[in-house]
Amino acid sequence: MYAQPNSKIILGNIDSIQSKILNEQRKIWVYVPDEDQSGTYAKQKYPVVYLLDGDAHFYSVVGMIQQLSSVNGNTICPKMIVVGIPNTDRTRDLTPTHVDADPPYMDSASSKTSGGGEHFISFIEKELMPHIDSLYPTAPYRMLIGHSFGGLTAMNTFIHHTKLFNSYVVIDPSMWWDGLKLLKEAKQDLAAKKYDGVSLFLGIANTMDDGMDTMKVKKDTSSNSKHIRSILALSNYLSSNKQNGLKFKYKYYNDDNHGSVPLITEYDALHFIFDFYNLKLNFKDFFDPKKRLDTMIDNHYKYVSQKFGYTVNAPEDFVNGMGYQFLNLKQYDKAEGFFKMNVANYPGSYNVYDSMGDFYDAKGDKAKAIENYKKALTIKDAPETKQKLEKLLKK
Repeated sequence: MYAQPNSKIILGNIDSIQSKILNEQRKIWVYVPDEDQSGTYAKQKYPVVYLLDGDAHFYSVVGMIQQLSSVNGNTICPKMIVVGIPNTDRTRDLTPTHVDADPPYMDSASSKTSGGGEHFISFIEKELMPHIDSLYPTAPYRMLIGHSFGGLTAMNTFIHHTKLFNSYVVIDPSMWWDGLKLLKEAKQDLAAKKYDGVSLFLGIANTMDDGMDTMKVKKDTSSNSKHIRSILALSNYLSSNKQNGLKFKYKYYNDDNHGSVPLITEYDALHFIFDFYNLKLNFKDFFDPKKRLDTMIDNHYKYVSQKFGYTVNAPEDFVNGMGYQFLNLKQYDKAEGFFKMNVANYPGSYNVYDSMGDFYDAKGDKAKAIENYKKALTIKDAPETKQKLEKLLKK
């Protein structure tokens, strides 16, 4: 998110793709984390969130991810690209099977185009994902978020196309669809299949009539409670099959209804899915001479890399800032550890050699400072680096 000259705040951009599978032009809303406008740091790649009902949830999800990924050293989740998929024919795209009607929620008119869910998933896999990967700085990690019919689609994808995404956020899904067809399939597949390496968070809203609770409603047979009963059954199937390797958690939100539950579910889901991501440093760690923060941070990101399945380095700007913090305190051993970490992680960045030059200059090692400034200038003709080099060469 950044301010434009016309004083408008821009959150993302509208892209589009001509889908042969759906036979229509589809608009896509895309948010990419702010790149370093100065060009100081190496370009990054980011996990991707695919967001169903994108026109309804894009702003809140982007804002939440910005907030939870913004504090260097204490982030809850990584910075991520968000791909919002606005609707054209929502019932067509977000229902897995066709029904003529599904009382009490769907009549014949509203269900007329239903059943295009598999085509929609195929569009995401074969057209949208390649499009996004070709144009944006994506890392090989994908999350799918869906609410209501979108939650039904997320569950359909999870059950029948499991490895298409690494994690799923399923929010108050319409599991009652088509006589509980997908719910019955989920019961069988959760008992028989393996889901190792996949995460799923299920959020359940309070859609019960007054006087009901989650125990009483399970015994209810009225059509009014069909929605929540189907979701509670799903949570039971997901919870009772621990042998399948799925990382799973659900939460019932007594104070939230079907419309309000997405925001709080997404917040809790990001905490749960990325529970390995937060680097917990306390104030004492910075002043304990025995603590090697560079080693702690490097080890943490090696652990994060194991969880993601690909290399995730500590952010260059964060490590750079830590290096200068200790350099200003004249704690040269600690400062050197951070600057060397950045050189190892980002060898194509001019900044890491410029900073290394500053380190050696501060220590009075003129030869090594010159060597690193020259290395930085082979990567980028930076005026400030050139000035520092010329100053040293005149001494």
